[in-house]
Amino acid sequence: MSALLESVLDHINYLGAMALFVIGLHTVVTHSNLIKKIMGINIMGTAVFLFFVAIGNVTDGVPPIITGEDVIYINPLPSVLILTGIVVVVSITVYSLSLVVRIYETHGTVDQKEIARLNDEEAGL
Repeated sequence: MSALLESVLDHINYLGAMALFVIGLHTVVTHSNLIKKIMGINIMGTAVFLFFVAIGNVTDGVPPIITGEDVIYINPLPSVLILTGIVVVVSITVYSLSLVVRIYETHGTVDQKEIARLNDEEAGL
């Protein structure tokens, strides 16, 4: 039993990332409000960031600052990739929110089902 618990605790960051991703995916799939869908996408992006940072972690590793000692360094590449990912997620969020504002101005709602119903009425279906 203690080996299972130790294994779970060693991989708690991966489990946290998976839990966050599932929460975000559930939000995107089950809600028809466009703002909530954007929030779910942001939660999923945060889960990916946590996963990449967890991959870069090394047990007993130190930050990659050269000190002349013979030590194991943490991989800095995932952290660098996260900076790019943050820019992409923020850009997608801003663009999505601007589209939602335009949709609200056009249809008067941000509910996806209501927008589909209004479009069907306009098309005469």
